[in-house]
Amino acid sequence: MGTEYDLVADEEKAMVARAIAGDRDAVAHLVRLLQDPLYRLALRMVWRPAEAEDATQEILVRVLGHLHSWRAEAKVLTWAYRIGVHYLLNLKRQTPQEAVQLSLEAYREGLADGLADADYRGPEAALLTTEVRLTCSQAMLQCLVRDERIAFVLGEVFELSSAEAAWILDITPGAYRKRLQRAKKRLGNFLNATCGLVDPTALCRCARRVNTAVALGRVDPRTPTFARHAVSAGGRTAAAEQQMIHLHDAASVLRAHPDYAAPRAKLEAIAGLLDSGRFPLLE
Repeated sequence: MGTEYDLVADEEKAMVARAIAGDRDAVAHLVRLLQDPLYRLALRMVWRPAEAEDATQEILVRVLGHLHSWRAEAKVLTWAYRIGVHYLLNLKRQTPQEAVQLSLEAYREGLADGLADADYRGPEAALLTTEVRLTCSQAMLQCLVRDERIAFVLGEVFELSSAEAAWILDITPGAYRKRLQRAKKRLGNFLNATCGLVDPTALCRCARRVNTAVALGRVDPRTPTFARHAVSAGGRTAAAEQQMIHLHDAASVLRAHPDYAAPRAKLEAIAGLLDSGRFPLLE
């Protein structure tokens, strides 16, 4: 896997050892370390925050339940990603796009059909335009099959190396690069032909999709799902990430989301599970 995996930080090894020995503070520290990155991974795969919350809780339960099997062959977050990816790739629950097998081509037709003649200038125009963009980039990811979607998320959104992503997926780096290339080509072709953020001559404009998105119930102007989503402490905000979209490429548009934080209510539920007696390491 490369030299970066040969030496996992001593403090990380010590923290995991303390958690396995039943140190509740170490377990709580691990949960804090993992919860937001795992939530962001789940959110990109399952689209909706409620489903991502459920998936994050389940992944954390599995991580803690198998903590004794961590051998420091990778950083604990990378190892947790591996557990999370296996869970997410095998979910029986489908996103709406998966259920109808929506292709990028069909998605493009839907975008073209719902464009207004002019940018939305109504109440909260900037906020709702941002919400449309964030919702749209989430939705287009769901048009990829799961193995291509996760390859793109790991490599282009999370910016992991081929060696890291391949280890997480338990495939060779060469196989991973081929999978990633397929995903990048499909999304790149779609965005170059469709998205005005990538190509100013393309057909779609977020501000011209607001009315249709609201009418179809994809955006709730009272409670925007993504534009006002809680962000990790010190993480990229909805305002800061807008700078990324001016790079005019597919990866930057799909990477340009805030550093979403896992909802506090779900984390309180996880804390309750830690006290439930399900984990021998805490007995």
